[in-house]
Amino acid sequence: MRPWMRIALFALAIYLGLYVRFRNQWVETWDRDGSRYVIFPEDSVWAYYVFRPLSYLDSFVTGMGSHLGPHG
Repeated sequence: MRPWMRIALFALAIYLGLYVRFRNQWVETWDRDGSRYVIFPEDSVWAYYVFRPLSYLDSFVTGMGSHLGPHG
């Protein structure tokens, strides 16, 4: 395997691991419908932009939605 491929796979593994950790810390069950959502904190917009692509994949695979800021 070429060195740049190892670096790319390593970076992808770190990205996925960070998303899993973020996801587990910011899960909320919404009282209105009982569904679980990954809540992106309003004061950490960077997390929204960094992890939003994976949240689409997560939603497709697991059905867990995502939301920017707490449900109102």
